[in-house]
Amino acid sequence: MAKQDVVIIGGGAIGSAIACFLLGDPGFAGTVKVIERDPTYARASSALSASSIRQQFSTPVNIELSRFGIGFLRRVGEELRVGGERPDVGLREQGYLFLASQPGVAVLVENHRLQAALGADVALLAPEALQARFPWLSTEGIAMGSLGLTGEGWFDGYSLLQALRRKARSLGADYVSSEAIGFECNGARIQSVRLKDSSSLGCDIAVNAAGPWAREPAAWLGIELPVRARRRCVFVVKCPVPIDNAPLVIDPSGVYFRPEGPGQFICGTSPDPANDPDDLPLDVDHALFEDTIWPCLAARVPAFEALRQTSAWAGYYEYNTFDCNGIVGFHPQVRNLVFANGFSGHGLQQSPAVGRGVAELIVHGAYRTIDLAPLAFERIVANRPLLERNVV
Repeated sequence: MAKQDVVIIGGGAIGSAIACFLLGDPGFAGTVKVIERDPTYARASSALSASSIRQQFSTPVNIELSRFGIGFLRRVGEELRVGGERPDVGLREQGYLFLASQPGVAVLVENHRLQAALGADVALLAPEALQARFPWLSTEGIAMGSLGLTGEGWFDGYSLLQALRRKARSLGADYVSSEAIGFECNGARIQSVRLKDSSSLGCDIAVNAAGPWAREPAAWLGIELPVRARRRCVFVVKCPVPIDNAPLVIDPSGVYFRPEGPGQFICGTSPDPANDPDDLPLDVDHALFEDTIWPCLAARVPAFEALRQTSAWAGYYEYNTFDCNGIVGFHPQVRNLVFANGFSGHGLQQSPAVGRGVAELIVHGAYRTIDLAPLAFERIVANRPLLERNVV
């Protein structure tokens, strides 16, 4: 059994999940060090996410990743148990509801065919069925809805992050509170990761799990990684009128909302692609709510005309500008560099499966649970995007 020393840049949900699965694999013999420059996780995407999970994707690999993820979340108390402490991430399986106008029906039907073939529990509903199930919902302009009956919902993302970190440390992961600033290489092989305090960590394998800032470690090696930090705002609103049994609803406009406690909801939308620059400060764009989100909410749910905003926050997507899908696996030339980047808002829900997959690749040289080869860096070199239609 060859000894491997692994250094992971980034201690968020992805990096911590990789550490957990590496150290939990009986075939792994070595050490794991996780470099995290902000142990408070104040700006971490894992902590600022809307923390939802769905099966309703349009590509097989994304569906499989999230099917693994929901199973993991259902048994998270046992999976991430440390001694007698079993974490609870507050999983609520109330479903996703994708709404489509007439031009979007064909895509919804095609996606449903794939989702059903892979075992996702999703139903297509006509406007009448939507109205019967959700009487508070206006179906004006809606031709069809796609509802996840099980296996979809939301959870406490910060609790999952902390549980993954706690488990990894209990298994022997060493979390280093510092900032990585470069690699030391011998030819095309990384030998160590340099830290801001002038020290370095030797490694056999380096993992880039740096989230929205993953582009920088790749650039140290002259690699262009199409991952950017894109700001996304989440707004908390309160509605005085009861809205029962609400799933996470995605309007055809792209505006979404979901329950967040009694009488309370969170909502948001992606900004116009023409006005979505990199690395904006994490200041809330209140005009986005006033001009775009609130009018849409009030039209889709008449009771929302009386809502009021109570708070808001902003976080970063690690946005893959190439095709909005994760980039996972070894670099084709730098053979001891592993990517786990660019999940474009799906990273938290996919972190358990990505953690297992990367661990399998490092320890066994191949994927065993889910084939993540479609997410390989080679598709970027070949200009072969993996197109995901259901990006929220």
